[in-house]
Amino acid sequence: MSRKALLVGINDYPGTQNDLQGCVNDITNIYDILVKYFSFLPADIVMLSNSRARKSAIVDGLKSMLGSGKEGDTLVFHYSGHGSQVPDMEGDEPDGKDEVICPYDFDWSDGFIKDDDMASLITGMRKGVRLEVILDSCHSGTGTREIILDRSSLAVARPSGMDAVSLWNSPHCIRPRFLAPPPDVALRADEIFGRELPLRRIARGDPMNHVLWAACRSDQYSADAEIGGRPAGAFTYYFCRHVRDTQGKVTREQLLKLVRASLKHEGFSQVPQLEGPAGSAKAGVFGAP
Repeated sequence: MSRKALLVGINDYPGTQNDLQGCVNDITNIYDILVKYFSFLPADIVMLSNSRARKSAIVDGLKSMLGSGKEGDTLVFHYSGHGSQVPDMEGDEPDGKDEVICPYDFDWSDGFIKDDDMASLITGMRKGVRLEVILDSCHSGTGTREIILDRSSLAVARPSGMDAVSLWNSPHCIRPRFLAPPPDVALRADEIFGRELPLRRIARGDPMNHVLWAACRSDQYSADAEIGGRPAGAFTYYFCRHVRDTQGKVTREQLLKLVRASLKHEGFSQVPQLEGPAGSAKAGVFGAP
């Protein structure tokens, strides 16, 4: 039984004003706990950051990892970076939106990875493979990650049209990062995204075959924060912190409660979500006993 991971962290979005700060630190943090507490070998962990995290590299990495998985194997996919939502033209999303993650070479023509694409890859896994997916990205309609700034940065970082006094008085001095679809993309969504992938319907009709951690609800921001003097995704930071506090001996259900409590205590509004097959919440993280 092998253990493999694909970790993706993107701070740099070239040609845009949407760079982030803590995503590369997120994947080094996850790498550390996988090796120290869950017996992952460094040679079996692929890390893609910034310019190495192009769409083709992420998709190829997922195909390779998921395609090689055998019964009893534990696989992990972690993504830290921008997320967004686009109109759902197939009518299968309760909120009317499809989620996308945004690679280094992201654009609004085809430079993104839809949740349908992810579903088709995951559905094709062999039976008995254990996959844990962690998404530290935003799934709100505005497609932002929340940036937590020190007040000394406020003068140069304040977005156009935002009231400086409101920013100054806010709990975390939020700087929005918008990746909302431009109007022409929204209008041409059916042409760009095409028909619904048939595998998605199959996946929804069968029991869920993987565990999904989401950093926030679909209508919330995921925070890109400065914690302890170091940029990090707030969710990933507390996820890793509580894994270390428990030496990796924690169920998913317990870890979710600990992470939610820490985020709430520190004033973050996001509420992490956990989904998976029946009984997975009471099992150990990353297949640990």
